[in-house]
Amino acid sequence: MNTQNFTEVKKLQNILKIVFIVVPIVAGLDKFTNILTDWTGYLSPSFISMLPISASACMMIIGVIEIAAGLIVLFKTRWGAYIVAAWLAIIALSLLLTWHHADVAVRDFVMAITAFTLAKLTEITSEQN
Repeated sequence: MNTQNFTEVKKLQNILKIVFIVVPIVAGLDKFTNILTDWTGYLSPSFISMLPISASACMMIIGVIEIAAGLIVLFKTRWGAYIVAAWLAIIALSLLLTWHHADVAVRDFVMAITAFTLAKLTEITSEQN
C-alpha cells in the first residue's frame, strides 16, 4: 500500500474508532439517565417477564457493558471493535427474533458490520507499520 493510501485508510480508521468509542459510551451512560429514550422499551415483554431484576436494572447492566466496550475500543481497538460488532449483532438478532423494533435491528446490523470493518482496518494498518 502506498503512503498516500495508507494515510487515507488511517484517517478512515480513526473516524470509525472515534465513533465506536463515543457511541457505546454515550449509549451506555444514557441507560442510567434515559435522556435519549426510555431504553426499557427496547426489551421485549417476554424477555422482561423472564428477568429476575427490573427492566431498568437490566438496562443499567447493559449500559455498563456498553461503556466497557467503548473503553476497550479506546485502548485495544481491534478487540474492542470485534466485541462491539458481536454485541450489536446479538442486539439486532434479539430484536429481529421478537420483531420488536425491526428498524433498530437493521441499524444495529449496519453498525455491527461497520465495527467489524474497523477491526479489519486495524489489523491491516498494524501489519503495515
